[in-house]
Amino acid sequence: MPPTANAGTMPSPTHLVRPLRIGMIGAGTVGGGVYEIVMNRLGGGSSSSTTTRTTPTPIITKICVRDASKPRNFHVDPARTKIVTDISSVINDPEIDLVVEVAGGVTFAKDAVYASIRGGKSVVTANKALIAENMDELIALLGEANANNRGGVRFGYEASVCGGIPVIHALQSCYAGDVINEVMGICNGTTNYMLGKMETGAEYDDVLREAQDLGFAEADPSADVEGYDVRAKIAILAKLAFGVAVPVDSIPCMGITNVSVVDFAYAKSMGCTIKLVGTAVRKSRFGEYDGALSVYVSPKLVPDDHLLASATGCGNAVAINSANLGLASYAGPGAGRYPTANSIVSDVMRVANGTCHAVPFPLSRSSVDEIDNDYDSAFYIRISFQDGLGIVRTIGELAESQGVSIHSILQQPITDRMAADTVVTTESCKLSQVKALCELIGREEFALSTPVFMPMIPEY
Repeated sequence: MPPTANAGTMPSPTHLVRPLRIGMIGAGTVGGGVYEIVMNRLGGGSSSSTTTRTTPTPIITKICVRDASKPRNFHVDPARTKIVTDISSVINDPEIDLVVEVAGGVTFAKDAVYASIRGGKSVVTANKALIAENMDELIALLGEANANNRGGVRFGYEASVCGGIPVIHALQSCYAGDVINEVMGICNGTTNYMLGKMETGAEYDDVLREAQDLGFAEADPSADVEGYDVRAKIAILAKLAFGVAVPVDSIPCMGITNVSVVDFAYAKSMGCTIKLVGTAVRKSRFGEYDGALSVYVSPKLVPDDHLLASATGCGNAVAINSANLGLASYAGPGAGRYPTANSIVSDVMRVANGTCHAVPFPLSRSSVDEIDNDYDSAFYIRISFQDGLGIVRTIGELAESQGVSIHSILQQPITDRMAADTVVTTESCKLSQVKALCELIGREEFALSTPVFMPMIPEY
């Protein structure tokens, strides 16, 4: 924490408080937003080096970048902020109290974050991959750093999940006396935008190209469309909600690449839409949510009246089902320069005023015995086939062989007997059962491909 005029005592309004000096690593889209908010709106750009406020004024004194000569899309005040290329000049600077990491990635950024924590500096980051892949290690490192620095090291990561939505802080603070049963989230704005376009009839390839042209999707879109981005985020939410660190690679993950406009037509006939959803849920045992934890990512059929169905465009939404509150939702902009920067600055101010959580993940439970990612759900299965006799009977027999009970069979009028689709919905069963069923159907002569399946969110 930044020193005050009288260390160890709460300063009165007349005491001079040294600014909270920040070293920022990275200066891209989000970093530019952070700089503008801190320096232009919070007083960091003023010429005064001290303030009579009880909360230190944040000021970004250094920005570390790979190429100092590269043009920036925001103005850096050279009188207040120094551009550097040597990360050690930030990490080892005794005048810097807080490191803001917005470079991304899990190599250079990890080294910088770890070195900052070991050096006794607080850290604020938006790096979901870094957190999800190194959760236990980070927690242990923070514990050691606080033991060596009298509890003064803080770690803020509000911007790592859902951009500008304060869901991290809510889970840290607002459910202390509650028991969470399930967390579901639309946590990726790119795929939500794409699925929204597909719902209106646009084809996947066209929508992906449009998203890339608009800058929503990268040239290599796999992190978004394959669900890896959501996988990291739901791992973080699962740790917050249930206290369990779930290995990222163990989380079943399906993206949106197999979703078709045909699926949206069937979903509409069922009063549903389709969203890419990260889910962490306690499996029900004896009628209560007290079983093992399931964590997974998949496109889901979402009823039109469900809270998650309201997220449109690049918006994000998280629904939390708990014992005290029932179903609560958190929605808003899930990405973008200022929404994400706003979450980072919120963490910066929590560090400044001493309200940032000393323990970033308040709950802690076993990370092995309590995880069962062979989750249970009702499923939607779309089967592409060449028309012929006995197809429905064969599907029914194969479903019975895997212990899958069929709830309904839906089919649009067949206009092309060489290539048609039918949809089967199931009663609740395991992921492994549906996978096995789809593999068996895919081997039949009438099948044009392995069926596409998605879990279904039940109606209220």
